[in-house]
Amino acid sequence: MLLKSAPGYIKHSPKSHKLEGITTTDHHAFVLSKYPRAYPMNAPQRKVASIAKECGIKKGMSRHDLVSKMIDCVGPKMSK
Repeated sequence: MLLKSAPGYIKHSPKSHKLEGITTTDHHAFVLSKYPRAYPMNAPQRKVASIAKECGIKKGMSRHDLVSKMIDCVGPKMSK
């Protein structure tokens, strides 16, 4: 399908509700849009991101692993 290979995503119209006598379901629309660009990080954010990468912290890891890595690895590196 052409839309799956296109960069970006499809925005759907909002759920129906009444606003000033106009129901939003009367206006169906699909809008193709690019993903928003990443905001630049400042110096403290870059430091935390690099330390998290060095310590192996990533999205979806268990809470137990995260807490142990925060105590054993991130704490000592941030205090330097």
